[in-house]
Amino acid sequence: MEPILKLVATIGAALFAGGALYISVVEHPARLRIGPAAAIAEFRAMYPRAAPWQASAAALTLLAGLAAAWLARDVMWALGALAVGSVIPFTLTVMRPTNHRLLGPTPPRDAEALALLERWGRLHWVRSVLSSLGLVVLLARAMLS
Repeated sequence: MEPILKLVATIGAALFAGGALYISVVEHPARLRIGPAAAIAEFRAMYPRAAPWQASAAALTLLAGLAAAWLARDVMWALGALAVGSVIPFTLTVMRPTNHRLLGPTPPRDAEALALLERWGRLHWVRSVLSSLGLVVLLARAMLS
């Protein structure tokens, strides 16, 4: 069971980190270049599709990584899983107000939309960095096992 949990944790971390990096490096910068009205429309279409996928990958990584750490008696699996899993409370506490304003019933006007999207991009980089660090820890630990 332990090897399966380690594999699931690592794959989940890779999926989350890969998706987060793609959004931070490619999608969001492109979104900011198409103008505020189009950027808001694209964000509002993208977010409901991406959020469950990314939340599931982060939760799966957290649970599988912690279970693997417990079975293997290896704190490194827990640290990698916690780094990826930390994006969940970060998103629910720090990013939620920005998300709610961007997704609210009345889309923000151009100046506010641009400011909110720029803030969202900076906050999303935190998710990209945390998940990438977690993935590196998990991959390093897997290679050294």
